[in-house]
Amino acid sequence: MMSTVGGRPSSTSKEGLDDEVFGSAVDPKVIRRMLPYLLPQTRLVIVAVIAMLLFAATQVAVPWLVKLGIDRYIANGDRGGLIMVAGLFFGSAVVSWVALYVQDITITKAGQGILLALRRDMFSHMQKQSMRFFDKTEVGRIMSRVQGDVYQLQEFLGTIVMTVGDFLSLGGIVVVMLLLDVQLGLMALVVLPLLAIAMAVWQPFARRTFIKARATISIVNASLNENITGVRVVQAMNRQDENLRQFDVKNRSNLNAFLGAGRLSAGVLPVVDFLPAAAIGLVLYFGSSMVSGGAIEIGLLIAFIMYIQRFFDPIRNLTMQYTQLQRAMASGTRIFETLDVEPDMVDAPDAKILPPIRGEVELRNVSFAYKQGEDVIQNLSLRIEPGQTAAIVGPTGAGKTTLVSLIARFYDVEQGRGEVLVDGHDVRDVVRASLASQMSMVLQEPFLFSGTVRENIKYNHVDVSEEKMIEAAKAVGAHTFISKLEDGYDTYLEERGENLSVGQRQLISFARAIVADPKILILDEATANIDSHTEAQIQLALRSLLKDRTAIVIAHRLSTIRGADKIVVLSQGELVEEGTHDELLDRDGLYSHLYHMNYAVLEEIGVA
Repeated sequence: MMSTVGGRPSSTSKEGLDDEVFGSAVDPKVIRRMLPYLLPQTRLVIVAVIAMLLFAATQVAVPWLVKLGIDRYIANGDRGGLIMVAGLFFGSAVVSWVALYVQDITITKAGQGILLALRRDMFSHMQKQSMRFFDKTEVGRIMSRVQGDVYQLQEFLGTIVMTVGDFLSLGGIVVVMLLLDVQLGLMALVVLPLLAIAMAVWQPFARRTFIKARATISIVNASLNENITGVRVVQAMNRQDENLRQFDVKNRSNLNAFLGAGRLSAGVLPVVDFLPAAAIGLVLYFGSSMVSGGAIEIGLLIAFIMYIQRFFDPIRNLTMQYTQLQRAMASGTRIFETLDVEPDMVDAPDAKILPPIRGEVELRNVSFAYKQGEDVIQNLSLRIEPGQTAAIVGPTGAGKTTLVSLIARFYDVEQGRGEVLVDGHDVRDVVRASLASQMSMVLQEPFLFSGTVRENIKYNHVDVSEEKMIEAAKAVGAHTFISKLEDGYDTYLEERGENLSVGQRQLISFARAIVADPKILILDEATANIDSHTEAQIQLALRSLLKDRTAIVIAHRLSTIRGADKIVVLSQGELVEEGTHDELLDRDGLYSHLYHMNYAVLEEIGVA
């Protein structure tokens, strides 16, 4: 059998997206790149900041109200004053609740707006990337960017607002404590250098641990995607147990990495919790003496203790928010790094719209490599006349799929390494969309999308009439089985069309390919995975479908190859033979050898 593999490289994360990025808590580059996403949310952000300021003010006000109530009204037995203080307490609680509610609602709404825009841009950018990008980048890593990193960055706004709020609370508390009593204020703050030292020691370990956690989850995602996508092969080869063992190793590595990150996060909190206890102990010890000596009042001492407790709450929050900001900045770096990956195959600035074509295809001295120095196509020249059917054959790795990929402009030939021409136009000099609209391809593995049969056939040609759609389905022999489906053309297809047989999926792929009446039709092993009866239907349909249409066919079935106007034989990226079936058999070359090894046997048993 002849493979369609054209030497295309397998995916490798080494050349693709790098997950091991863990930045500073505030990265100016990321923040600058975030501004276009933040600006549409300006009104919500302003409301959130105002709400946050009100909430911070209530947190600073409560201990002062306690001091006021004890020292001015309880000490003097002023019940009217106490009622007023109680009212202020109640008002402060209401303002605090409303402010926190408004802050949470507005930040959530703004964050979701950012999430929406980022995901849209990421999706759009992925759609523009060339095949080369997807050849070298694992799907799991891409999904990690579009889902995990975008979600992580979405929380950036809320974290920033809370961080600013906590800093303002800290500043307000420090100012009030120093205004109430400078000596006690400095005493309460004496433990801060210890916190700074603890954070300086903790941070390098945390950075390494969170990098490892991020890398391991990406590996798990990639493995999960690979095994789900290839589940048929897994079950056919009975590899479930071994794959589970390998996945367990990766999953456990991820578990250990996240447990390590959790231990580090948990380890810093007791330090932060210990420091306020130490500060309260100092203030109680020296403050009680000051109360006894009449230097301060008891209400002030109680207010100080409350301020110390409230002072370390924002510090505890900031400790966790620092890590969250680092993660957000790291995610932002990865997201914008991905958005900065320029498609390596873009239309030239002066690219022209390709006019209606006749279907002439020519390759002139084309050489092509996926990796530098490893040519898959070597100095290949080929001409296919309009309306001609050319069968591409050759052993595994000969470059067959690469050849049709260059014609379809999935990849561009480097300047100076030949030309791919359609109707005399270099495909690099035309708008690719204008080429693709006049060309269709049917692959060996039919890929259908979630949606109705109608939506799949009209996929990129939604304006095609119902009559033309049905005509296309009839032309490939798909109309009969579609009509027998529960809802006909409105039958909903599951992911990849799994509720249809392989042959039925391929027939819909054929209908999708011809519904727009392309002048060039590429069939890449399109009949390899269907039964002989279905293929016979397609072969019969092809006789009329290919009329006045240029067809380039990669096939291993003799019935397809023998009926071609021209057979092109490739070997190791070179064109070694060209001619009709009978001509090539008479030459007794590579085609004759392949025929006698494969096709003759298939013909004898009636499956060719």
